Amino acid sequence: MIPENLVRRAEEYVDSGAFFADLSTMVGYPTESTRPEGRVAVKAYLDEVLAPALTQLGCSVSEYANPDPSGGPLLAGTRVESPELPTLLCYGHADVVDGHAGQWSGGRDPWTLTADGDRWYGRGAADNKGQHLVNLAALRLLLAEQGSLGFNLTFLFETGEEIGSPGLAAFAAAHREELRADVLIASDGPRLDAATPTLFLGARGGVRLQLDVDLRPDAYHSGNWGGVLRNPATTLAGAVASLVDGHGRIQVPALLPPELPEPVREALAGVTVAGSPGDPAPDEGWGEPGLTAAERLYGWNTLEVLALGSADTDHPVNAIPGRARAVLQLRYVAGTDVDRVPRAVAEHLAAHGYPMVDVTVLRGFPASRTPLDDPWVRWARTTLEQVTDRPVAVLPTIGGSLPHHVFTDILGLPALWLPHSYPGCLQHAPDEHLLGTIARQGIVLAAALFHALGHPSADHPLPARAQVHPPLPVPRSA
Repeated sequence: MIPENLVRRAEEYVDSGAFFADLSTMVGYPTESTRPEGRVAVKAYLDEVLAPALTQLGCSVSEYANPDPSGGPLLAGTRVESPELPTLLCYGHADVVDGHAGQWSGGRDPWTLTADGDRWYGRGAADNKGQHLVNLAALRLLLAEQGSLGFNLTFLFETGEEIGSPGLAAFAAAHREELRADVLIASDGPRLDAATPTLFLGARGGVRLQLDVDLRPDAYHSGNWGGVLRNPATTLAGAVASLVDGHGRIQVPALLPPELPEPVREALAGVTVAGSPGDPAPDEGWGEPGLTAAERLYGWNTLEVLALGSADTDHPVNAIPGRARAVLQLRYVAGTDVDRVPRAVAEHLAAHGYPMVDVTVLRGFPASRTPLDDPWVRWARTTLEQVTDRPVAVLPTIGGSLPHHVFTDILGLPALWLPHSYPGCLQHAPDEHLLGTIARQGIVLAAALFHALGHPSADHPLPARAQVHPPLPVPRSA
């Protein structure tokens, strides 16, 4: 059981305003990985914020060039207390998405942390600076409380998660020995809802598809040529509807997972989606029939239209356009045969009378999942439920994506995610925010996990130290 003094220290760190001040400094670095100036800010953030934080934990710190020139540097801190002790791998990402300056309510600056009650607004407050600050702080408080961690620590930071983690898989494969550990505990993504402590065990993958109907260079008068010339916009609308119908149901069997495994169904029984104030209500009749909202979100595949257009929709003219384009994304769970997707889509469209639709795969990222019956999952859930007043939700996967596969498929680790945000945090949008109440509870939860890792007992032992999952070769990108 976590010492009461450690709980008190964790809560005082937030209540005193120290956490807000530290997060304010972090948010002040505009580390947008999509902009050249953001790359400069990322380097400063590593050098001026994260490297000192790791040094304060007694880590030796190394910065690495990214093996992929499109990605930014990586930072690793390593603290070895004894070869006989278990080793924890932590992860975070230093980059953020575009700040959307000028679009925040109340004239807020995305690079200035501002408080409005329990909401702390700023780009990166929830994704991911506030989350890795929670874990860094929990480790620092644990070290201050007892003088040691009771385990070995490696903390890895990347700087390109928001652009697909370029180079992370190759880096992990090349540095397997340096990253060897017993378990990954990291924080990203949202909880089930604002009030429910959550563990999730994986992430859906994604494949982005571009559909083009490029029939002619010019547009032709709709009165003189209507009914004679094929309309690319009409063609594209029909093609998209043949892939996913107007009720969100995927029409191509090859784009579906083979099944909803019974352990996943059992884990999601009773899980409620959109349980926080302000969340949009799930639409009745949308998505795969016969599944609950939780099963559709955390255990199934979806095909979403991200963009759809032809000609000038704001100022249309009486003309049949020459071309149309749509961008779709397949979000998929582990077990989906993703290698078949591009060919399956092209063959399906041709078979349904749309051979003129060109299919291009833009980019993708893999799905992966730590097994629900992994002993580290039981250990973590039991630990967390000792310090919370309600059951911990254990989700097989989150609806979104993150580089979970790097840790399971390449490093061979059981990977556990303890998120310190919630679905309504508006990450990737104006008005991103962290809830102070979640940060306060999150530090206690993280400290409880870290303390239990360093202080196993006969009643609550650690799982066997042997790696549960053998490391695999670097997977091909989807």
